[in-house]
Amino acid sequence: MLVGEAIRMRTGSEPATARSALRMRLWLSLWGTIWALFGLVAFVLADRPGWAAACGALLMITVLDFCVVVHRIHQGARYQPGRNTPPYEPGHGGHDRPGRPHDRAA
Repeated sequence: MLVGEAIRMRTGSEPATARSALRMRLWLSLWGTIWALFGLVAFVLADRPGWAAACGALLMITVLDFCVVVHRIHQGARYQPGRNTPPYEPGHGGHDRPGRPHDRAA
């Protein structure tokens, strides 16, 4: 690191301005769902139960991811946690979590 280079700390305003690639993730999960379904059908027809089970598990994961992405898209771009969720504090050297010091073995 250069001498004059500053390390940017998280300020807590990022969730208000951050953007996620949810549309891309939606299409990728749909693509994965199609291929996992194709693999499941192909391996069932080829009488390969182990590979069919693997494709079935992958199909469940991709469908779950698809549902999560659709839910987050429906929440909207301005979704913020409620008042019960405390704000994220930037790291202060020597702490692994806000407000909690490192537990050091003596």
